[in-house]
Amino acid sequence: MKIYISADIEGITGIVNWDEATRWKPDYPPFGAEMLKEVQAACEGANDGGAKEIWIKDAHGVGRNLSFNGLPKNTKLIRAFSGHPFCMMQEIDETFDAVLMVGYHSYASSSESPLAHTLETDLAYMKINGNYASEFLINAYTASMVGVPVVFVSGDIGLCNHVKEINQNITTVGVNQGVGCSVISAHPDQVFEDIKKGVKKALSKDIKECKLTLPEWFEVELSFIDHTKAYKGAFYPNIKKISSTNLFFETSDYFEVLRMLSFVV
Repeated sequence: MKIYISADIEGITGIVNWDEATRWKPDYPPFGAEMLKEVQAACEGANDGGAKEIWIKDAHGVGRNLSFNGLPKNTKLIRAFSGHPFCMMQEIDETFDAVLMVGYHSYASSSESPLAHTLETDLAYMKINGNYASEFLINAYTASMVGVPVVFVSGDIGLCNHVKEINQNITTVGVNQGVGCSVISAHPDQVFEDIKKGVKKALSKDIKECKLTLPEWFEVELSFIDHTKAYKGAFYPNIKKISSTNLFFETSDYFEVLRMLSFVV
């Protein structure tokens, strides 16, 4: 079994402030270490579930948060970003059997996490076909495009509820409950155990039931906080500017959605 892990940081246990998610800030080191620990837990659960090969995408910030420290020998680590539109899912293809998402977070405009956002913090929100879009949804669609299901997601409780609304067969582990500018968090040792057990459980089920069905048509609305970002983005081919801050893009090809996001957001 070949497993793909996409790892973020804003959904690891205890994190509450952007300084803790920013690599060059003094508050970052313990949270970078926790990100690695939760990825390690996912790897151990995957190996217990029969994984032979695990690819890990360091998908936070500039993609230089993770190292091989504590990771099993059957892992490959993708650090930094190539510029490919798959972005947080770089190198995913049809040879993988399942995707795990670790440290993910609620979507932009959600009140479920102090760090809620979608791709970049300058977006007030993103909608796909009228529904608020999370990085989970964007990346799960990418995985589905190459025929691979997302079987496990860990992150804040609001995100986990969002995932279950989209596909109840996906195993989730909630680690933080957002309350205004604060979070109520589970103990890191308990989170390690829960992720390890959750991944093993996810891989023991019928993983095909976790794959999302791609819509036949995509209508994407981007709402920027700064109107100047919308002005610049409006020059992308086939985008419509529908207000001073909002852009609209539609296509039948999901890769074109990803291509647009890579240039506009």
